[in-house]
Amino acid sequence: MESRLRGMLDRGSRRFGTGLSFVVFGVGGTLLSITLFPVLRLISPNRAVAQRRINAAMRRVMGLFIWFMRSLGLLTYELHGLERLARPGQLIVANHPTLIDVVFLLWLIPEAGCVVKRALWRNPALRWPVIWAGYIPNSEGPELVQDCARLLESGRSLLVFPEGTRTVPGQPLLLKRGAAQVALASRADVLPVTIVCDPPFLTKGSHWYQVPARRPHFTITVGQPLPAQRYDSGALSHPLAARDLTAQLATHFTRGIDAVLNAAREPLVTNPPEVQSARL
Repeated sequence: MESRLRGMLDRGSRRFGTGLSFVVFGVGGTLLSITLFPVLRLISPNRAVAQRRINAAMRRVMGLFIWFMRSLGLLTYELHGLERLARPGQLIVANHPTLIDVVFLLWLIPEAGCVVKRALWRNPALRWPVIWAGYIPNSEGPELVQDCARLLESGRSLLVFPEGTRTVPGQPLLLKRGAAQVALASRADVLPVTIVCDPPFLTKGSHWYQVPARRPHFTITVGQPLPAQRYDSGALSHPLAARDLTAQLATHFTRGIDAVLNAAREPLVTNPPEVQSARL
């Protein structure tokens, strides 16, 4: 009875904390969009300098939000292979299990560009910050591929979620070929990042107040980069090469997710592998 009561109180506090986090993110984001980001743009001598400053500020804000959620006891996380994110000009491709995946990765990736919803361009509070940050609206067709390729060719890294939306828990990954088409158009190295949240939290179709019975743990693993010459040898036509690369990424993510979940269900080992920590 006592353990059940503790569990109910813990779940209730995490439900309240999650709601508070959403309020802080929404209100704080709006305030920053009309104060800090415009000031950074005004004091910057040119567009490139403004973009670097706004991206640095955005990265810091995302890190503070993750710190806030962790401090409230809403989640824990571990990071592997973080040093691979530091190299610029990579196409960083990640699976998308939760609502805060982009928050994690915009915090962890230096100078990251990102494909975001076109609806943000119609939001009066967020329109200019995403433009100043150099983000790309998720339009359809070759225009999006060309915009992404130009960003990569400028030396910045680009974050893409090839699923296009969050994964439905228990369903196989369904990757679209847009990320592969960007890779082929830019000939950038592809860096896969596997995200696992156990138990599931803030997934597609769930509500913010539907918190799991225990605190969710995020495992973010940065894989080995896939050099352009390995996926674009010229032996395949462009559509077939895009399909082949998409299949490779889907297999990589599926195996990575299964490995983390299987390891979590095994008995604890005496000497667990070293886990890399990130600093705000």
